[in-house]
Amino acid sequence: MVEKNTRIAIVNGDKCKPKKCRQECKKSCPVNRVGKLCITVTPASKISEISETLCIGCGMCVKKCPFGAITIINLPTNLEKDTTHRYGPNSFKLHRLPTPRPNEVLGLVGSNGIGKSTALKVLSGKLKPNLGRYDDPPDWEDILKFFRGSELQNYFTKVLEDNLTTKTKPQWVDAMPKSIRGRVGQLIHAKSALGNTDYLIDQLELKDVLEREVSQLSGGELQRFALAATCIQDSDVYMFDEPSSYLDVKQRLNAARVIRSMVNIRSKATYVICVEHDLSVLDYLSDFICVLYGVASVYGVVTMPYSVREGINVFLDGMIPTENMRFREESLSFRLMETAEDEEVIKQLRHYEFPAMTKTLGSFKLHVEAGKFTDSEIIVLLGQNGTGKTTLIKMLAGLSKPDESDVRIPEMNVSYKPQKIAPKFTGTVRMLFLKKIPAMFNNPQFQTDVVKPMKIEEIIDQEVQNLSGGELQRVALVLALGKPSDIYLIDEPSAYLDSEQRIVAAKVIKRFILHAKKTAFIVEHDFIMGTYLADRVIVMEGTPSVEATATSPQNLVTGMNSFLETLDITFRRDPTNFRPRINKMNSIKDKEQKSSGHYYFLENEA
Repeated sequence: MVEKNTRIAIVNGDKCKPKKCRQECKKSCPVNRVGKLCITVTPASKISEISETLCIGCGMCVKKCPFGAITIINLPTNLEKDTTHRYGPNSFKLHRLPTPRPNEVLGLVGSNGIGKSTALKVLSGKLKPNLGRYDDPPDWEDILKFFRGSELQNYFTKVLEDNLTTKTKPQWVDAMPKSIRGRVGQLIHAKSALGNTDYLIDQLELKDVLEREVSQLSGGELQRFALAATCIQDSDVYMFDEPSSYLDVKQRLNAARVIRSMVNIRSKATYVICVEHDLSVLDYLSDFICVLYGVASVYGVVTMPYSVREGINVFLDGMIPTENMRFREESLSFRLMETAEDEEVIKQLRHYEFPAMTKTLGSFKLHVEAGKFTDSEIIVLLGQNGTGKTTLIKMLAGLSKPDESDVRIPEMNVSYKPQKIAPKFTGTVRMLFLKKIPAMFNNPQFQTDVVKPMKIEEIIDQEVQNLSGGELQRVALVLALGKPSDIYLIDEPSAYLDSEQRIVAAKVIKRFILHAKKTAFIVEHDFIMGTYLADRVIVMEGTPSVEATATSPQNLVTGMNSFLETLDITFRRDPTNFRPRINKMNSIKDKEQKSSGHYYFLENEA
């Protein structure tokens, strides 16, 4: 018996422009040349259509397409029978589904565009799975038969009988003010159904914004409000899509505790599912994990559930041992890269100083202790939101003047990547780079070290105005590093990036700063990315929005110890890939480290 074809052909509707090309795909296809219609492009069609049954996988159309709109992938044979949903011909395909368990938190980890949001839509009942039969959708009887014998059969039976209510915290909280109007306090109390309102207001620090209109909230406040609005409602399934965006370290941990509290809040079985790109937070809040792998916007595959440690390590390793499947060429490890620790090297580097200074912004006052830094060094700023990290960066950049008129900050060329990226440029990404950083963009070394690892090739001819948040972030990082400067000031480089892109971005920044012999000041709330980048740290101490002090730069272990002590959390290192892991509150390891004063793992522990 001939095995069923497991080839998948994807045509990107945004990139395919049949009226602007010579239809090279159709002309170059060997199957078309022998008279069969493998690739069809009619005058009426908006995009090419490829027959997956006739396609022989030669890849000629992929090579010849001038817009890079075609992807041909040969899937592992065993996946064909596991197709859960396909959006249409030559479009994204999801294999298998995450399996939620009652009264446990399921964490989902995977790159952007790999099917996490599709999986959530299917599990919430908003999207009926078509099992790949987009032209002949199955009825519920067939769907239940497909999941027969698995935990999902029982789950979908409840969905079908309307016995399962779902509440989802959306990914894009920025859009909430367009659809929700009113005061925060009134909205929360109006929907309160579980008697946990006071706990949520306290944990999510919403007391100060209860009288504010939703339209007046900042990104972090909107995120905390969205979490509270989801958790106060009575539901069988709670879904949280990227709950840590815009939040600082302390708020991320509080949000993780709130999500974990939803498991035991009702007497009935409750399912909790969370998509999160901050791996240390995902590790902290999950009971078990499903990894999603595949090719972004082409196909996604959901693995079987793993324990938390094993699941995250499988994702980082890029290899699924149970399926003998490698989905990434290299594994991602956290061994600290080479740093300028050698005394002889340090002597050769230039030293800089900045003076003690203060800055008053309304009712907030920031005190900055004098400090020194050198070339080839990355200094990470640690602190809660509202403690003046961005203010300090702006003062160092010369964009904001200190209160003292006689204080002089050394004049240096500065490249600044702001926290919020609002693109005003009209044109493609390529045009933007050729206008802003022509010399560096054409430099082969810069292309190899920065542009290629950040996967700019995929979006180089797209309009800047049409880019997603993650794509914009990658473009902004390349622009910031491409501007010739003495100091690079980078505010939250991990925002909107998925777990994999965060690690790649951290490696790119680290390598660039070291090789270019420059200095970088970086604000980062993702613990894994922050600790990987930091040579030294500045800790922001004090009360958010009232008064704070920026300490002089200090070594990583000392600075992290004092910062983690204020948060009352401890870290250990994973013995396999050395990633930082948050100890569960009051666990044996947590108590041990607190009693010895080692809140942050020691370097020699690895």
